[in-house]
Amino acid sequence: MRLKAGVVQAATVGGNTVATVDKAVSLIFECGTRGAQLAVFPEALIGGYPHGARFGAFFGGRTAKGRDEFAAYFESAIEVPGKETATLGAAAREAEMYVVIGVIERDGGTLYCTALFLGPDGSLLGKHRKLMPTAFERLCWGLGDGSTLATVDTPWGKLGAVICWENYMPLMRMAMYGQGIALYCAPTADDREAWTSTMRHIAMEGRCFVLSACQY
Repeated sequence: MRLKAGVVQAATVGGNTVATVDKAVSLIFECGTRGAQLAVFPEALIGGYPHGARFGAFFGGRTAKGRDEFAAYFESAIEVPGKETATLGAAAREAEMYVVIGVIERDGGTLYCTALFLGPDGSLLGKHRKLMPTAFERLCWGLGDGSTLATVDTPWGKLGAVICWENYMPLMRMAMYGQGIALYCAPTADDREAWTSTMRHIAMEGRCFVLSACQY
């Protein structure tokens, strides 16, 4: 069965979650009008990837300004499920397509870098929380766990997501290959030239189709 997929290279609208959700909805509709049956968005599109931010942190403390900056970032994250996921799901339903999109998920007092799976019926099919935030990301994101490693069934085979530098974790890749993944999504914020080689390697290694979307 033939699949037409859209890889959406887009960026967060500043710290404005409402505007970013509206932008994502518009892009979902655009993909739909072009005949796409699957759209893959970048890492942390909703909520934002805090590129270059330090949130005033230093060993043993944080500046008052940094605390305020992190509080604003915390508030820009979304709950899953929540009103934002419902809005995105409604767009997926109207466009009759599967959507994989990166969000910053707020759960209690912890933020997670999460990929959402939305179905063409508008339902939230699942999510994957980034297992091991990379380097300075650990300052603001919690660690995911194995409970969100499951793939999603689609008419074209199993759909899954491995976020950014998780793709350099061999056991993470094997967890996907072991489930027979066919549509391997790699939302990222890494725009370096080496990334393309990594994606090609995974496609060959896993015998799967790889779709990677980047913010930058």
